[in-house]
Order: sequence, then C-alpha cells, then structure tokens
Amino acid sequence: MAQKPSEDNVYLFVPNLIGYARIILAFISFYYMPTNHIIATWCYIISGALDAVDGYAARALGQSSKFGYFLDMLTDRCATMCLLVVLSLFYPQYTILFQLSMTIDIASHWIHTQSAIMKGSDSHKKIDLSTNPVLKHYYGNRIVLFMMCAGNELFYSMLYLLHFTTGPVFPLGPLSFGFFSFVCVVTAPVAIVKTLISLVQLYAACQNVVSIDVEDRLKMKQ
Repeated sequence: MAQKPSEDNVYLFVPNLIGYARIILAFISFYYMPTNHIIATWCYIISGALDAVDGYAARALGQSSKFGYFLDMLTDRCATMCLLVVLSLFYPQYTILFQLSMTIDIASHWIHTQSAIMKGSDSHKKIDLSTNPVLKHYYGNRIVLFMMCAGNELFYSMLYLLHFTTGPVFPLGPLSFGFFSFVCVVTAPVAIVKTLISLVQLYAACQNVVSIDVEDRLKMKQ
C-alpha cells in the first residue's frame, strides 16, 4: 500500500503544520504590536503556547525532524527579537539594552547550534555539557528551562503591555500597584539571569569550536 504524502513529506508533518500556524500568528502579532495590544498579545501568547504543543505532537506521532527543530527555534528567536524591536520604539532610552539582549540571544544560540552540528549532534541540547554545570543544569532540567524561558518572555511582554496599561490594580491605598507592573518586577531577575546564561552558552560554544580547531591542527601535524 502506498504511503500518504503526509507520511513521508517532512513539510506536512503535524508538528511542522503547527509551526506554520505559529509563524502566521507571530506575524499578526507583529503587525498589531504598535497599535493594538489586545490582538497582538493574544496572538503572541497562542503562538508561544503552540511551542509546547508541536513538541508533544512530534514525540507522540514520531514526527521529530531536523527541519522542525530549526523551524521551532527560529520562530522563538525571531518572535522575541521582533518584540524587542517594538520595545525599542516604546522605550527609546533603553534601546541599547534591547539591542544587547537581541545580540546576545541570537549570537549565543547560533554559535551553540553550529558547534553542536560540528560535534555531530542533531540538537544543541544534546551535546556534551558535563564540563559546564550551568548549561548542564539549564538544559538537563525541563522545569528550570521552562521557568527561565517563560520568565524571560513574561518580562518583555509585561514591558510591552505597560506601554498601554498597568493592568488590573491591587487597591492598597498609597501602595496600590498594577498587575503588569508587579509581574514585570518579579520576572526582571529571571530575564537578567537568562541573559547571563546566554553569555555562558556563547562562551561554551566558542570553547567547543576552538577545541575542534585544535583537534584539526593536531591531525594535520600527524
């Protein structure tokens, strides 16, 4: 019996179809970010939530793929980057900080992925992290990884929403505060730590690449 096209066509794998939906929702969010925070936020949230769904679908259906892995990672990176671009417009006095955040995020993930490929791994999460306890715990503990990524996204999302509204207000007299402000303050340390971990990731990836260079030079001398 001939296989259905979707069974051997990676582009039509269910997780990748979900990935395309994430991209569409992300673009809708980008379009409305400067003007309509309600539509933009809901599309951004749903796109982010589908990130967990496509991973579950890939494992449940046996449809994991390298294409899906890169599609997923690039969607995450580009979504955060575009949000930071809008934040730079809303808070121009902090543009340099948003630029640094974008640069560190993109550079660390790119070189880490490349070093993983050079080491023969199909994922940056599967390379040998035994010599780096920070990254070993970060990528080896799903709860820690989720909390760090979610906290980082929440921080930037709250900064975005605060441009429009403080959210529901907790009536405590002179100590009253908005919900979005509260979440922003709580998640700020998470965003800072996440950036520091990205710097560690960048350094570790550079070390991996340099070790490959050293091995290649030793082989040439033999």
